[in-house]
Amino acid sequence: MQTFDSCRVTASKPSGIQDCRASGVTPTRGGPAWVFVLVVTAVVAGCSGQTPPAADLGAPSTPPSAAGKPQIALIMKSLANEFFSTMADGAKKHHAEHPDQFGLIVNGIKDERDLARQVGLVEEMIAQRVDAIVIAPADSKALVSVLKRAQAAGIVVVNIDNKLDEAVLRQAGVQIPFVGPDNRAGARLVGEYLATTLTQGDPVGVLEGIRTAFNGQQRRLGFEDAMKSAGMKIVDSQSAQWEMDMANRVASAMLSEHADIKALLCSNDSMALGALAAVKAAGRGGQIQIVGFDNISAIQAAIRDGAVLATADQHADQLAVYGIEYALQLLRGEASPADKQTPVDLITAASLK
Repeated sequence: MQTFDSCRVTASKPSGIQDCRASGVTPTRGGPAWVFVLVVTAVVAGCSGQTPPAADLGAPSTPPSAAGKPQIALIMKSLANEFFSTMADGAKKHHAEHPDQFGLIVNGIKDERDLARQVGLVEEMIAQRVDAIVIAPADSKALVSVLKRAQAAGIVVVNIDNKLDEAVLRQAGVQIPFVGPDNRAGARLVGEYLATTLTQGDPVGVLEGIRTAFNGQQRRLGFEDAMKSAGMKIVDSQSAQWEMDMANRVASAMLSEHADIKALLCSNDSMALGALAAVKAAGRGGQIQIVGFDNISAIQAAIRDGAVLATADQHADQLAVYGIEYALQLLRGEASPADKQTPVDLITAASLK
């Protein structure tokens, strides 16, 4: 595997990213809808994270390719989720450090289940004739069609965070490279650490993400790998849709149905926080181990306090940067579309000291 540094990145060169050619893919990878759109220009130095005036929403700072620099659109999932707001902040910081190399537009949806709005954001970026789209798709299948249209319009597309479905990509006849971590390996790391605190045969529950999301599927499989290897018994596995409130309800039901449950493995940190609230409400704080995935600040505090055992860090502040840099390489003709693996690390109380 080649490293990201070997690809002649002229801006910042994130380390630890590996190049692995994608396999099995044919050539070329409630309430009113709410949109959070930040237009990032060279004057962004330490953005406040506040939504700009409504008149500015969706408008790039300069026309696409103006002043000879490419315009990159970053399309996120929910910016209400700290993981994705951290990812967006990392992209804005990177842009502020290299304002002469590219323009940046950051978009997000309010609810990670609002697929129609995310499709609409891609269509808006096609209409604005951006040079590249870097997207964390809310669904691994539903976004493929509109991203194919973006490619047909001459836009470079890079997939980050949640991998698009390879079978759907093949059927559509497109290749969209994925830049992101091995979610299964990350979840397995967390699960293996959890297993060291349990006894063989202990019953555990799994809180899954959206079941049509590839990263959610992979994290569930990673948890299952670790629990099976350690001889634990998964007595329940349900989707909480990545959401804290739903995780609270799902975990509460699990605890009621399985009074002897010893641990809850949560596919993201928001769900881990919801599970933690359910455990406390049931009067079982300190009796049930909880693990998550993402390493948001609230989960770090819970780990330090001993309320949560562990999480996985996929380096949210750099993940979008990896995607942006790869998109720039593709625009400069310095690379061919291929998947790139980024780091994922186990986070425990010991590692946070």
